[in-house]
Amino acid sequence: MLVPFENLSSDSKIWIYQSDRVLSKAEVENIKKKTEDFLVEWTAHGQSLQAGMQILHDQFILIGVNESVNEASGCSIDKSVNHIRELEYSLNLNLLDRSKIALLVNQQVQLVNFSEIKEFVSNGSINSSTEVFNNAIVSKKELETKWKKPASESWIKRYF
Repeated sequence: MLVPFENLSSDSKIWIYQSDRVLSKAEVENIKKKTEDFLVEWTAHGQSLQAGMQILHDQFILIGVNESVNEASGCSIDKSVNHIRELEYSLNLNLLDRSKIALLVNQQVQLVNFSEIKEFVSNGSINSSTEVFNNAIVSKKELETKWKKPASESWIKRYF
């Protein structure tokens, strides 16, 4: 059962998929349409899931499910990951690569390999106020409070 993402409760479970590049307007619309179509039919053990989606910064696909209505099961989560893989294939994207960290630099998302973080801090490309995205958050409440943090408040702080 599709609902607007903003109408999902703050306790809703979310998954964030980071694109390896900025999405075009046409790709954003395509992803919205295909993902909304998927969410309308998304079920767990035959029960509809109350779910919504959102695309932020033209680079992050968010899927949320209100588990107080029905919980997502392992099989239903597998179906959502398969949906993301289909998007990857049809749009020539990489949405499942967790080897890059996203930073917000001059209001633009910049992706950096984990292995390069120390070097970027050393050369000043990342400073203590650079915003870091934490795509490992699991709830909508965390999206509002913990998704973006200054580097000085993230795991990167050990390099300062």
